[in-house]
Amino acid sequence: MHFDILMPLILFIVTLAAMYIGSKSESKIKTIVEEREFRHRDIAMLVALIAIAVSVIMFIPTMAIVIVFLFSYSTLLFTVSYAYSAMKPKRIQLYCLAFIIPSIIASIVCFLEILPNLPIYGAFPFLIFAFCSSFVLIYSQKKINQKQKWYIAALSPVLFILLFVFFSGTHIWSPYLLDFYGITFAILIVTYLGSMFNWKTVFLFAGFLTGLDIILVWGTGTMVQAATALSGLQLPVLVTFPTIPWALTESGAILMMKLGLGDFFFAGILGTQTWKKFGKKMAIISTATIALSFGIFEIILLNPELYSALPVKALPATLPILIGWLPIIGIKLLIDKKRNKKLPT
Repeated sequence: MHFDILMPLILFIVTLAAMYIGSKSESKIKTIVEEREFRHRDIAMLVALIAIAVSVIMFIPTMAIVIVFLFSYSTLLFTVSYAYSAMKPKRIQLYCLAFIIPSIIASIVCFLEILPNLPIYGAFPFLIFAFCSSFVLIYSQKKINQKQKWYIAALSPVLFILLFVFFSGTHIWSPYLLDFYGITFAILIVTYLGSMFNWKTVFLFAGFLTGLDIILVWGTGTMVQAATALSGLQLPVLVTFPTIPWALTESGAILMMKLGLGDFFFAGILGTQTWKKFGKKMAIISTATIALSFGIFEIILLNPELYSALPVKALPATLPILIGWLPIIGIKLLIDKKRNKKLPT
């Protein structure tokens, strides 16, 4: 029987990272979203928009999909980067170098045509970006203050766009940069939207989203079609990793497991709200049970004799995530309720 420990471990680590970063950055993000919180009708509208987007994405021209996703990702990168852009000089130096060095390397790779399908003229945009990043570094050293700086926040989305445009047809983009940006965006989405949920709305969101996911995966199959279409566009909407221990298909290829950004977001939101309500320890425990539940459900997909019983050869990942989280939270709520009854009035 085949099983996998890598993807559940990645789900656990990414969720923990999203919870930790979210707890540290909530005050900064709230200043951007103006202390807003989702209400019940907002949750219903959010889930409805997800359903509409998944249902119609097959009928939208490819270029329009790419433009919308690139704009959304770039906006998210800029927004979160802007929240952290009030950095001290030494951190600004390290931050800018993190863009200068990769852009110079990318320029050299393009100019020397080291990778196939990589145009030589791509060297010039990366070289210009390296120069601009250097200018930002020098200019920011003269503006020593603790104010947020838009020109620092702009570096991350520009590099992302350049890498997508010139490297998306190479094996460096897929799977390496694709998985890197997929995990990065998953963490950033939780960081950005986590502060807008509360303990009541997260239950409503969990129920609606899981129900919708089951319908779109096992009922209509629309979610599977949409994920297949988007993954073909080389957009970071899925992360893909080989199973560990390695499992081979009948053709001899190594089995690969995929998990969408929405599933990371769902686990991250549940973990973040658990952290707020019950503290770090309980959040870590619930995240571990989510990963364990996902690993158990994953066994079904890895073994033909088991997944042949599924309506569609896919798993609505929100289901094992919710099953792993809900019992632990239910037990915790019952324990706290009994404890409160025993306290003297």
